[in-house]
Amino acid sequence: MKRLAVILSLAAGLMAGAAQAQPGPDTPVRAKIDSGVLVGVRRENANVFRNIPFAAPPVGELRWRPPQPVRAWTADRPAVAPGPSCPQPMNADGTPNSGGANGPTSEDCLQLNVFAPKNARRAPVMVWIHGGGHRNGAGWIYDGQNFARDGVVLVAINYRLGALGYFAHPALTKAAGPGEPVGNYGLMDQIAALKWVQRNIAAFGGDPDNVTVLGESAGGMSTLAVLATPAARGLYQKAVVESGLGWSQPTTLAKKEAEGAAALEKIGVPATATAADLRAVPAAKLVPLDADYGPFTDGRLMTETPTQALARGHFADVPLIIGSNSGEDSLIGPGPAPAKMVAMIPPIARTIYPQEAAAGDDALVRAIFTDRVMGGPARWVAAQASGGQPAWLYYFSYVGSRFRPAMTRATHAAEIQYVFEYWGRRTPMSVVSDEDKAMAGLMHACWVAFAKTSAPTCGTQAWPAYDPKADQLMEFGSPSGVRTHFRKSRLDAQQAVALPTLGLGQ
Repeated sequence: MKRLAVILSLAAGLMAGAAQAQPGPDTPVRAKIDSGVLVGVRRENANVFRNIPFAAPPVGELRWRPPQPVRAWTADRPAVAPGPSCPQPMNADGTPNSGGANGPTSEDCLQLNVFAPKNARRAPVMVWIHGGGHRNGAGWIYDGQNFARDGVVLVAINYRLGALGYFAHPALTKAAGPGEPVGNYGLMDQIAALKWVQRNIAAFGGDPDNVTVLGESAGGMSTLAVLATPAARGLYQKAVVESGLGWSQPTTLAKKEAEGAAALEKIGVPATATAADLRAVPAAKLVPLDADYGPFTDGRLMTETPTQALARGHFADVPLIIGSNSGEDSLIGPGPAPAKMVAMIPPIARTIYPQEAAAGDDALVRAIFTDRVMGGPARWVAAQASGGQPAWLYYFSYVGSRFRPAMTRATHAAEIQYVFEYWGRRTPMSVVSDEDKAMAGLMHACWVAFAKTSAPTCGTQAWPAYDPKADQLMEFGSPSGVRTHFRKSRLDAQQAVALPTLGLGQ
């Protein structure tokens, strides 16, 4: 899982182009929230407010503590420029590491950005949790103007990353108050942002009773964690998970404490260090620490993994869209596949994947990875969730026309620019074809319809809710359409292998 967490951090870099709003007339707009007055800007498609604090700066005594309330301000607060990204690995020249975010970083990073329709009244709300392996990325990268254009308030959030976001240590647990959650600080931030939405989104024209939480990669994993966490109940009404895995290995707080203590000892922090000693360690020394970051079962905030919660019927029963991409193996990196992964191929795989096996070990490893890490879990989650509110399963295989014929599969995170219907500064419109625009229009419309009506009514074909017996999904590809028993034998085989390792049956 540590290797997977590292390669997932590449995802944010694939979408760094969907970044800042395009230049436009700076017409000021105001919003009064519970902590003061904000002055944003009216762009072509939206009222845009950036760098809005939703929790107090988690610095000093507040590092590795649950998010605390924002201190109110009296003067109008400018909300036009993006705020800093949370601390994350950067190159020596100050440029972002693979999957990272441009711009300055700071521990004082718990802020969000709002893109609201002009003159909105009780508009549906979508809260976006960015990807990046739980150690990279930022909310400000993503531009929500086109959601606002189509009547949806888009909120993009930051949350603590890496060792500052998902970290446990015996000294921190000892210093915590009775029952105070520990370890999952990034998840706590995401829940705090959802609480902020409940208190304040009406000031932007949003409906706090119609909130969709959604994310991709680490953001998808976070969305599943939110759905499995009782403390987040009532803060949202539906969810979207894009390439968010779905089969999660349980752990314990004690194990994470041991991992945290061992990691700090490598940088000279003794096992006898107090919580105050830990909070005095410079953030620059903590950012490079390599560990398996992400939500875990701490026994206080998160008592079950999403996998366990789904299997036991404890998962939030809300309408759900979930899916994966055809080329999730892009996370492995350019070929050939690592020898260690080739050595792990079970003999039965060559029977289950005959075409890929005939093409060679690299093709076989990549097919197994895509199905085991993303495709199989998404299908299983949809099946488990389908017993209550409806779930919809998708498979994104569309490859942008500018990448063909060299690329044949949709890489990890490739769907984001179609969901946002936004090409960004790294994709000039001169290389975007009419076919690309049509795919973006279709996928964006599905997500907008889901936010508005709790069902993805979009396109010329009805997208059926997932039923394990019918086993249908929507493929967004060339062409798009409903598929039945898609990759069934392969995904069934992956499920049969994976679930027993998690202590679950099929």
